[in-house]
Amino acid sequence: MDYTEHLRKDKKLWPAIGNEKHELELRKNIPLRLMASIMSQQLSTKVARVIYQRFLDLYKGKEPSPRQVLDTPFEKLRAIGLSNAKTQYVHNVAAFCIAHRITDSRLQKMGNDDIVDLLTQIKGVGRWTVEMLLMFTLGREDVFAVDDLGIQQAMTKLYRLDAADKKKMKERMLKISEKWNPYRTYACLHLWRWKDDK
Repeated sequence: MDYTEHLRKDKKLWPAIGNEKHELELRKNIPLRLMASIMSQQLSTKVARVIYQRFLDLYKGKEPSPRQVLDTPFEKLRAIGLSNAKTQYVHNVAAFCIAHRITDSRLQKMGNDDIVDLLTQIKGVGRWTVEMLLMFTLGREDVFAVDDLGIQQAMTKLYRLDAADKKKMKERMLKISEKWNPYRTYACLHLWRWKDDK
């Protein structure tokens, strides 16, 4: 079934879908994508891209392994524009991936909740970061990022939610998202685009 047919059953979501279609892709080197996600937190896309390029330049433009990243001195990583905390978190991810033998094939075999439980053990990696990884690196179709500010803003407008009580708002969002199952990732992609176009 075409995911848009399913999502269009929600008449309030309809304006956010329009005629556009999104596709998800499976990307390689999941440990590196997780590090990149940490680097880009709270930065504009443009700045995040610059910092990530500087990061790759440390390894002559090639994607490094977790071992190479862990072996990179703290100050060298700091020098590309990362804060102390982010540098530490990037090292944390590298160390965890080595210790727990995190590979693409291992994660691809795991369910979404199990991946969230595993990777949020890393200091500096929260649920939202893992959800972005599930969507944009593992290409999972049914992920709902309830804590994402953009999704909250879009749904507040479309569904006239009261944003004053955050807890109540998130409960309503989760309830609404149930009818998008098993295509909640696509719903999020459309909500982000719709909000950006406003």
